[in-house]
Amino acid sequence: MIRYFLAFLAGIAVTAAAGGAGWYYYKSPAHHDYPEAESYLVSDDAEADVDAALVRAAEADKRVLLVMGANWCHDSRALAGWLESERIAGLVAEKYELVFVNVGMPQRGDGHNLGIAQRFGVEDLPGTPNLLVLTADGELVNSDTATTWRDASTRSEDAIFDELEMLARTDA
Repeated sequence: MIRYFLAFLAGIAVTAAAGGAGWYYYKSPAHHDYPEAESYLVSDDAEADVDAALVRAAEADKRVLLVMGANWCHDSRALAGWLESERIAGLVAEKYELVFVNVGMPQRGDGHNLGIAQRFGVEDLPGTPNLLVLTADGELVNSDTATTWRDASTRSEDAIFDELEMLARTDA
């Protein structure tokens, strides 16, 4: 009887070591080179949050950095993390009024607050996150790149900083 039990344990050990089918084993999460944050809180009135950011931007002669994403999305969390990094956060504080809007899962038909993007001329959010840069008057500055941030987790801090710095320029 003991011999069968030992054979059973040996079989389990071999299967686990090989990562075989039918055996669950814990894989540690992959390491990544970006910071992560969760900033896409569900607001009672996201439209009012955007309006307030536009007012603050007009008063402070800044632009609005409207980040539309979701906490379930690793690229959204990566972008939020980069925006909290010391270097980028300094630029954002100086040049932008930052507002995060939770959009749910628009690519799966479960979108939230999509009318906000449409208000600024972005008809479709193909994924998350989306980064809209607005003048204080509500004009979309980056219509060509607003919906291209689905790769935020693979962008470098320098690339994100450079793009935000360029989009903040009011003399261009």
